[in-house]
Amino acid sequence: MEILSVNAGSSSLKFTLFELPFEKVVVSGTFEKIGIEGSFYTIKYNGEKIRKEVKLKDHTDAVKILMNELIDMKILDSYDDLDAVGHRVVHGGDTYFDSIIITKEVEEKIEELIPLGPLHNPANLTGIRSFKKILPKIPQVAVFDTAFHQTMSDEEYLYAVPMEWYEKFAVRKYGFHGTSHKYIATKMREIIGEDKKIISCHLGNGASLCAIKDGKCVDTSMGFAPLAGFIMGTRSGDVDPSIIPYVMSKTGETVDDVLNDLNKKSGMLALSGVSSDMRDIEEAYLNKDPRCIRAMNMYIKHIANYLSMYNTLLEGTDYIVFTAGIGENSNLVRKLLIDKFKFMGVKLDEEKNNQRGISGEISTEDSTIKVVVLPTDEELMIAKDTYNLVNKEK
Repeated sequence: MEILSVNAGSSSLKFTLFELPFEKVVVSGTFEKIGIEGSFYTIKYNGEKIRKEVKLKDHTDAVKILMNELIDMKILDSYDDLDAVGHRVVHGGDTYFDSIIITKEVEEKIEELIPLGPLHNPANLTGIRSFKKILPKIPQVAVFDTAFHQTMSDEEYLYAVPMEWYEKFAVRKYGFHGTSHKYIATKMREIIGEDKKIISCHLGNGASLCAIKDGKCVDTSMGFAPLAGFIMGTRSGDVDPSIIPYVMSKTGETVDDVLNDLNKKSGMLALSGVSSDMRDIEEAYLNKDPRCIRAMNMYIKHIANYLSMYNTLLEGTDYIVFTAGIGENSNLVRKLLIDKFKFMGVKLDEEKNNQRGISGEISTEDSTIKVVVLPTDEELMIAKDTYNLVNKEK
């Protein structure tokens, strides 16, 4: 089956076409600056990268061009050769525990959930509607970032705030990066042959940890919004909420202004004074830049605190799994983090950890907790969920 995995942003459209069940990537690419001057798209196919500048009025234009390119490249014979489209949708509230075929009711619910996901759901919905307009007969599936975390108990997802905030306004922990954490849980089960207790560490510019038991989320570090948790590239992570009205009173900023500061001007960017990119921070850290040393120490400490908490919650974990951009590529971050747990007998195999592009166990034989590097693949997870749902409906 030919399954298209889609991630629509406010001015972008990222796609990967898979052939399932073989999990083969056929073609991938991105449409950028949609609705903005200088729009263009890139397509990767057969080891080549094609870039074309074209006016993209809206996402529907992008979908038309994408489908016509797939036909012109003889990847598809017609629109009808595409079997289904899977869409990343960031927020599913507490309604969706799994991926779902998109009906009119589902579409309306995604729109209803925009106040919970104001930065992402509108764009995700635009992508869905654009594909439905061009491909009205092709099944569309919504794959929610929040869905994997819906197995958390109320003891984990409730906040200690007035209960009416939850009952009337849906104020609770939702968690994000669920598609990535679900991929890690699924892949680890395939590798090991059974479900084990896992702490999945999705470390990228945005980052979160997830405690997984029996293949299900027990707890996760992000909360009501992706701002919560530990320090990230430009996000502050957990802060005292009373800071917000205090800064507003001192600066004259609005709530939205302060939230923008916490989301886009904080985290490692603010602490390091160098960059939000871990590669730049690592270089400065190794060159003994005092701000970057402090920033890195704080970053590691905050993640280690969550690792410790989730190890306790799971009553001892079997595997710590590093994934995403930093988790997969930074041997320094992995070493500094695992060194925090030497007292527990957790040990890295330095030679394995220092290999570029490593995938697999990087801990020593006698390590009390196994440490693994495993590349995530959210696009494939979206495609697999779509494939499974469409086949179930047949």
